Amino acid sequence: MTRPLPQLTAQNEFFWTSGADGELRIQECLSCRSLIHPPAPVCRYCRETTMGVRVVSGKATLAGLSVNHRFGFPDMPPPYVVAEVALIEDPRVRLTTNIIDADPDELALGQPVEVTFQQVEDVWLPLFKPAADQSAPTAMPTDEIPPEQFARYVRPMLGDKKFEDHSAITGIGMSTIGRRQMVPPLSLTIAACEQAVADAGLTYDDIDGLSTYPGLDMAGMGEGGVSALEGALGLRPTWINGGMDTFGPGGSVIAAMMAVATGMARHVLCFRTLWEATFGQLVKEGKMSPPMGARTSSWQHPFGAISAAHVLAQNASRHFHRYGTTRETLGWIALNQRANAALNPTAIYRDPMTMDDYLSARMITTPFGLYDCDVPCDGAVAVVVSAVDAAKDLAKPPVRFEAVGTQIIERLDWDQTTLTHEPQVLGQSAHLWSRTSLRPDDVDVAELYDGFTFNCLSWLEGLGFCGIGEAKDFLDGGKAIARDGIIPLNTHGGQLSHGRTHGMGLIHEAVTQLRGEAGDRQVRGARVAVASSGGLTPSGVMLLRTDG
Repeated sequence: MTRPLPQLTAQNEFFWTSGADGELRIQECLSCRSLIHPPAPVCRYCRETTMGVRVVSGKATLAGLSVNHRFGFPDMPPPYVVAEVALIEDPRVRLTTNIIDADPDELALGQPVEVTFQQVEDVWLPLFKPAADQSAPTAMPTDEIPPEQFARYVRPMLGDKKFEDHSAITGIGMSTIGRRQMVPPLSLTIAACEQAVADAGLTYDDIDGLSTYPGLDMAGMGEGGVSALEGALGLRPTWINGGMDTFGPGGSVIAAMMAVATGMARHVLCFRTLWEATFGQLVKEGKMSPPMGARTSSWQHPFGAISAAHVLAQNASRHFHRYGTTRETLGWIALNQRANAALNPTAIYRDPMTMDDYLSARMITTPFGLYDCDVPCDGAVAVVVSAVDAAKDLAKPPVRFEAVGTQIIERLDWDQTTLTHEPQVLGQSAHLWSRTSLRPDDVDVAELYDGFTFNCLSWLEGLGFCGIGEAKDFLDGGKAIARDGIIPLNTHGGQLSHGRTHGMGLIHEAVTQLRGEAGDRQVRGARVAVASSGGLTPSGVMLLRTDG
C-alpha cells in the first residue's frame, strides 16, 4: 500500500496541483488579504466570503520537526522528516510537509526553508528543503493566544446554577483489558456494562439513556455504538448519544449529565470499547481490511503523518525549543505510570522500568520513543450517570460532579492550532476552573489523558499543577507526581502502562480512588479528583468529588 494521496475537490484542487508550474498557491481572502489554510468558503479573520488564490514565494520557516522511525509506506520508508513550516507571507499559515535533502540532525527550528514539489500521479506534493541562503529572513509563528492568557477568553457562567449539580456517577465497570484477546468487541462492551449496572445496584430495565464515543466501528475501535448495544440487549432508551465531535471520549459522560439535568433520563449508561489489538492482528492475517484508503481528505496523511504521534510531536518539539524540556522530562511521566501499574493487577505492563530502559527504547517519531506511547489493547469501560435524587438510594455512595471544562478557544485544525501544548487542553482547563471555587491545590488525584507522555505534560501545565513551561523542573525526579507526591498522577498506570481506553479508564480510576477502592495503589484521603480525556480532538475535563 502506497501512501494515501489527497482526494481532489473543487475547493482544494488548486493547492494540490499548483506545483505543476513550480508555484505554491494558498487561498486568500480578497477583503482583508489574509491567507487561509486549509481552504474554506469564509475568512476566519473578517468572515467575508470573497475568496481568491494567491501565488506565494514558497519561502517558509521550519516551525515544527519530528523524525519518523516507525511508520511508513513502500514508497516512503522510514526514517523521514515530518515537519510544519510557517509561510513567510503569513506565519499563521502552517503546512504539514516533509523536509528533504537534509541531514535530520542538522535541522533546527527557526531556520529558513523553501518549497520544492514531488509529483505523484495527479498530485504535486509541496515538500520543503533548507533554503539556499540560510541567512534569509525567517518568521516563526506566534501563538494567537499566549498559553498564559487562555483564561481571558473563557465565557462566564450564564447563571448561578450549574448543570453539574444534578447528576452523579453511581456505577463503574471494566471488561478484561488485554492484548489481542480475539473476542468480539461487543462482548467486551456488554461485560463492562453489566459490571457498571450491577455496581450501581440497578438492572438494565432501569437504564433509560445510552451514551458513547465515537459511536461508529471505525479502525477497529469499537463495537458499533448505541445501535449495536441496544440491539443486543433489547433496551428501550428515551435518550441516546454518540459521535466524535464532542468533548473527547469523556464527552459521552458530559452529555449524559446534560440529559439527566434536563430530565431526559434518570440513569444513563456510558461506554467506550477499544478493539485495536485484535483488529491489528486480523489485518495482518488478511481477515480484515486496513482503515486507510488510497485517497484522503487529510492534510497530513499524504506526507506520512498518519498518526496522532506525528502531529503531537510537532508541539512537543516546540515545547522543547521554547522551554528547555527534554526527553527525560517525559520519561518521568512514563516511569510514574509504570510504577503505579505494578500495583494494578489489571494493567498490561507491570514490569519495573528505569530511565535507561525508557531512553534506550526504540524511537517511534522524535521526541517520542516506545514508552512515550500508550498501549493498544482490547477492552471496554462503562459508567452509569444517575440523577442525584435517585443516586441516594443506590448501592454505593455517589461520586459528584463539581465542574466540567469544555470551551474551545483555539483552532481545531491539528496543524494550525496551539504551538507548544497539546491542542484543546489550555482552553478546557481554564474553563474548568471558572466553574468552581476549588483550585489545583484542592485536587487529591489527577487522572490525565496520556495517549502520549506529552499529552500528560500539557494537562499538568494547563490545569495549573505547575506553571506554563515549568514541567521540566516540576517533573524532575518524578516525586511530585508519585502517589505520595504533590499531585498523584494516573494512579492505575495510565494508558501508557494500563492500556489505551481513551480516557474512560481514567474516569473509572478517579471514581475508584474517590471510593477508596484502589487497594495497594490507593491515595490516602482522596476526596477530589480531576479526569481529562481527548488528545488533539476536542477535549473535556471534569472535576469529581465525594460528599463524605
